[in-house]
Amino acid sequence: QVQLVESGGGFVQSGGSLRLSCVASGFTLAYTGVAWFRQAPGKEYEKVSCMSGTDGSIAYADSVEGRFTSARDNTKNAVYLQMNSLKPGDTAVYFCAADPYGCQSRADEFDYWGQGTQVTVSS
Repeated sequence: QVQLVESGGGFVQSGGSLRLSCVASGFTLAYTGVAWFRQAPGKEYEKVSCMSGTDGSIAYADSVEGRFTSARDNTKNAVYLQMNSLKPGDTAVYFCAADPYGCQSRADEFDYWGQGTQVTVSS
């Protein structure tokens, strides 16, 4: 059974840090495009980052560039999102998504999704 499970969300004050984890089962993340999305109440999905399954390159949204870092651990079949200098505007449910064909343009093009983890940043 293919599954992605996120963890690590929580409540943090502005300027703080959190590290999200996304662990896969039923398939390998090693050669898969893996993205982090977030969705704030009443808003569309925003792609925060996407890691290529071929060369490992990572693209970040302008809104998080320099503050967020994604990394992959193939031994644990996991991808992480280190979030630093958090702002209230980062408050959202964060999802990891994966697709065997790489980083897709739209959220609905990713085949596999986790259940999401809530991140709340207070001012």
